[in-house]
Amino acid sequence: MLAKYASKPGESRGRLVDEGSSAHRSCFQRDRDRIIHSTAFRRLKHKTQVFVEHEGDHFRTRLTHSIEVAQVARTIAGTLGLNEELTEAVALAHDLGHTPFGHTGEDALDECMAPYGGFDHNAQAIRIVTALEQHYAEFDGLNLTWETLEGLAKHNGPVTGDLPYALADYNARHDLELHTYASTEAQVAALADDIAYNNHDLDDGLRAGLFGVEDILHLPIVGRCFAVVDNKYPGLEGERRRHEALRRVFGVMVEDVLLESTKRLQEAGAQTAQEVRDLGSPVVQFSGGLWGELKEIRAFLFGHMYRHETVRKMRLETAQVVRDLFAAFMATPALLPEGWQAEGELARARMVSDYIAGMTDRFALQRHAAL
Repeated sequence: MLAKYASKPGESRGRLVDEGSSAHRSCFQRDRDRIIHSTAFRRLKHKTQVFVEHEGDHFRTRLTHSIEVAQVARTIAGTLGLNEELTEAVALAHDLGHTPFGHTGEDALDECMAPYGGFDHNAQAIRIVTALEQHYAEFDGLNLTWETLEGLAKHNGPVTGDLPYALADYNARHDLELHTYASTEAQVAALADDIAYNNHDLDDGLRAGLFGVEDILHLPIVGRCFAVVDNKYPGLEGERRRHEALRRVFGVMVEDVLLESTKRLQEAGAQTAQEVRDLGSPVVQFSGGLWGELKEIRAFLFGHMYRHETVRKMRLETAQVVRDLFAAFMATPALLPEGWQAEGELARARMVSDYIAGMTDRFALQRHAAL
């Protein structure tokens, strides 16, 4: 049973290349399945979340992060009466455009691409699913529905001003109405991303020894959850204690989003998915109180994890790897594989950007070492 403001497969705006419908799957289920079977999705298993993928088998990668986001997103979507398949498709694809080495790699590639239109991982995700995945006989990309593409482009809100070239190029052919908010489903995927990384960055930071449990007991939400666990399970062994507390942190965030979003949807009175897009403000949100608490948690992680000397050293090294690769490929295009050649400096730079952005951490390190 879908809510009136949910995205319904029968009302989809379709695909750029018409394929007809499937007898067994909705259009959004087909989108999700194509994303899962894409090569770009498989490469996420060797792409950094915070730690370079070879630094530990138990740290999150972009792949495990995306799966966690999808799980949270489906839970929220189902409770709100939204289309779970569309929500899952956007959640699984939201990080496809990330470079090797996480945001560090993205910043370095954006710096290299500054004279050629810059680099943006959200726009790159659109480029991957509309052009760079080349497996189907009748089209480039995955030929996803308008709703899934819209969710990828706008899950963080309207995209205005100067558009990243990768997004502008596709939008000129298939208008994604970038000036509006995305569907409720895409908004859920965006908040599920926040929920997942707020929780698992605490877990990965503890696992890496960048800080200890005693260092986070003062944090809002976190301290309360540890207190609940200590009261219910006194003397619980360390790893179990941490897991029991952090899963409660997860629950607090999800419950807050459900309560706040239900209230906003009721107040908005939207009768269709399009009316949600046209509201001019998001309907899926944290409450003001919890958002303030999450900012305290993020500030702690920024100081004690993202700026930790171990992580900073890794970031300096990996940023230089990206810069070196870009310079080498621009100076000597013959170093690129067959099929990755382009005439003209601008076209070559964008080809090099696509090639580097698609690399996994390990492949980027291997190519850098070889060169």
